[in-house]
Amino acid sequence: MTRIKTPRRTASLSAQLVDSLRSHIEAGGWPVGTRIPSEQALIEELGVGRSTLREAIGALVHLGLLEARAGDGTYVRSSSELQAVMLRRAGTAQRANVLELRTVLEEYASGAAALRRDEEQVQQLRELLADADAAAAGGDLSLAGSVDALFHRAVVRASGNGLLIEVYDHLGTALTASLGGLPWDAAHAEEHAGLHRRLVDAIDGRDEDGARDAAAAIVRLTRDHEAGGRGTGSRTAGGHNSGGHNSGAEVTK
Repeated sequence: MTRIKTPRRTASLSAQLVDSLRSHIEAGGWPVGTRIPSEQALIEELGVGRSTLREAIGALVHLGLLEARAGDGTYVRSSSELQAVMLRRAGTAQRANVLELRTVLEEYASGAAALRRDEEQVQQLRELLADADAAAAGGDLSLAGSVDALFHRAVVRASGNGLLIEVYDHLGTALTASLGGLPWDAAHAEEHAGLHRRLVDAIDGRDEDGARDAAAAIVRLTRDHEAGGRGTGSRTAGGHNSGGHNSGAEVTK
């Protein structure tokens, strides 16, 4: 019978460095989208050899946490391996499937939030709506989209389900990253904003069914709108988030 190979009692220096750098990324030491320090700077800071550092960086690139850009350095692509996997998977999935998955998660979370939210969480949701409206009114669609993403995460956190919150924190980025933007006329933008207000009102009123219906309607509006506009609308450059509190021409969603 073949014996199982006994593992080494001490990890290699490069493996230890991978764990150290991964923990640093997960803790937010290097935020997603930022460029990490230069190779020479890291060698001096960490006291390791060039080959050890390159091996560790290569492993993190393979895991999907880092992205090497020729001539521009290495950037943080995701904050965890789970998020990296979901980003890759969502990026290859059919758009309709991504929207369906988002509906399932946000519909359930919204219903749970209506039952478990506290007053502070309701106030936070209303403040985020106001921030998104202000950003859109000022023409800052990128900021409006970012605030909208924070809004949906806040709804999920109000659900009180720790596992759902953790999954959505990773999966939410993958879902929004796979959804591009479409031109939104004033009527569609106002309807989208109105659904968000309706969602908060339902959560505030502890209306579980109403909250679930509003959450599903938000995603359904995105799906139906793009079904009619995908052929003529162009994607917003860099559009990644679920926006819509806007009376302008084009937002991400």
